[in-house]
Amino acid sequence: MRVSATAKNTGVSARKARLILDQVKGQRVSDALFMLSFLPSPSAKVISKVVKSAASNAESTYNMLPAALKVVLAFANEGKTLRRFRPRSRGRTSPILKRSSHITVVVDEER
Repeated sequence: MRVSATAKNTGVSARKARLILDQVKGQRVSDALFMLSFLPSPSAKVISKVVKSAASNAESTYNMLPAALKVVLAFANEGKTLRRFRPRSRGRTSPILKRSSHITVVVDEER
């Protein structure tokens, strides 16, 4: 039984989150959380919360053992983009794009 958790509109761009999510795929939940705790990226903290949430969902809803859980899927889709503008010379502006993402982690029991 696959169980998922999603964090929507995180302040991390999808591109930066995917770099870390690729390292988490296929690992046990305990190993993934251990690895995420040592990564210097601020998005690792957000991703670790989603992994913990997926493990908690599996434990509370389907009575799965947290030690036997494995990250099956982990992906980030693009969320809303905040558009801001910065003044430039000669009365012009340049855009600032503040991107966000939806991070989804799916866990399943190891077989």
